[in-house]
Amino acid sequence: MRKGVTAPLVEAEIKRGTDVQVVLDDALIAAMEEVGNLFADGTYFVPEMLMAAMEMKSGLEIIRPILTASGVPPRGTVVIGTVRGDVHDIGKNLCIMMLRGAGFEVVDLGVDTSADEFLDAVDEHDAQVVGMSALLTTTMPNMALTIESFIDEGVRDDVRIMVGGAPVSQAFADEMGADGYVKDAME
Repeated sequence: MRKGVTAPLVEAEIKRGTDVQVVLDDALIAAMEEVGNLFADGTYFVPEMLMAAMEMKSGLEIIRPILTASGVPPRGTVVIGTVRGDVHDIGKNLCIMMLRGAGFEVVDLGVDTSADEFLDAVDEHDAQVVGMSALLTTTMPNMALTIESFIDEGVRDDVRIMVGGAPVSQAFADEMGADGYVKDAME
């Protein structure tokens, strides 16, 4: 894997007349899926995953304006952030790139995100999905507190809530009432 090769290749394919959606699906997303498989089997590690994600981002920057100009509507809006007390964002950032690549509009709330910030962003952007990330076991309870805030505000049924992060499990997601759990950005 070499740095700086993706954007020129994407530009060349577009100039050649290849459909932008084909470049996105059959090149960028397919390549990230392969990187995810290599990561899962221990061939690639976090640095390789990050480099691949940066390369995908460079390709997406070329494709996004073309898709926008063609009037292709986003598949939906996702609000995503690392929960209160946690400042780790590598996994979240990888998820953002994958979601954008899959056609979603993504609102990145960053790190150390409070329940109120999640609620306000969902309201402001009319989001259908909330993504919460935690790397520290000590911050995982803030996922549950955020879900409780959505219940208290009477908007829990208006969004689907996804959770993830190294210490998070399907059992924990089920226990706190999340709609979905992912172990990594590729999933």
